[in-house]
Amino acid sequence: MDRMLYIAMTGAREIMNSQAVNTNNLANASTTGFRADLESFTSIPVWGDGHPDRAYAAAEGMGVDFSGGSIQSTGRDLDVAIKGDGWIAVQAPDGSEAYTRAGDLRVDGFGILTTGAGYPVLGEGGPIAVPPNGKLTIGADGTITVQPLGQGINALAIVDRIKLVNPPASALVKGEDGLMQMRGGGQAEADAAVSLASGALESSNVNAVESMVRMIELARQFEMQVKMMKTAEDNDRAAAKLMSMS
Repeated sequence: MDRMLYIAMTGAREIMNSQAVNTNNLANASTTGFRADLESFTSIPVWGDGHPDRAYAAAEGMGVDFSGGSIQSTGRDLDVAIKGDGWIAVQAPDGSEAYTRAGDLRVDGFGILTTGAGYPVLGEGGPIAVPPNGKLTIGADGTITVQPLGQGINALAIVDRIKLVNPPASALVKGEDGLMQMRGGGQAEADAAVSLASGALESSNVNAVESMVRMIELARQFEMQVKMMKTAEDNDRAAAKLMSMS
C-alpha cells in the first residue's frame, strides 16, 4: 500500500507542475510573439540501498515550441514581424543580450526604442536612441529612418539598424522572463538574411483550444491520483482492523 500511495502522491505532484506550465501557455495565448513551453511525463526509479523497486513520476521540460505564430496586419509604423526564422535582439533586465519575436515596438520617454514589455531594442552599438522626429519607418532589414522635426519629407536620416539574429534553435534557452538567450551565455551574430514586415505583428503560437483540453485532462488525472491515495488509506485502515481482530 505504501508503494501505491507513493506513486499516487508523486503523480499528483507532477500533474500540478504540468498544469502550471499549461496554464502559463494558455495565459499567453494572446501575447505577441510568445513561444509555448513543452513538457512530458516520465517514470524515474528511486535509487538507494537495495534493489530500486519503487518509481516516481516526473514532469520534464522538453524545451520550447519554435513553430511560428500567424502574422496579423496592424498598420502601425512601429509594429514589425519577423518573416520566417529569426529574432530581435533586446537588452534583458540584467544587461545581457536576449532575443524575442515580439515586435510591438515603441519609443519611451527617454527616446529609447523598446518592446511593448519595456526591453530596450539593440542596434549596432547597443540600445537604440531615437531623436525627436516627425515620422519613423523601419525597413525590412531593420534600418530605422526618421524625418527630423522641422525638415521636409525628403530630409531623411538613418538612426540605427535593429540587430536581427538567427541562431540554431538548439542553441537557445528560454528564461523565466520569456526571453530567449544563448545556451551557456554569449551573443549571437547578426544575420543579414533575417527580414521584417512593417505594420504587422506575430501572434502567440499557443493553440488556446488544445491548451483548454489539456487543462481538463490534467484536472481529471489529478482527481484520479487523489482517489488512489484515498483508496490506499482505506486499504490501510481495513488491514489494521483485521490485524487488531487477530
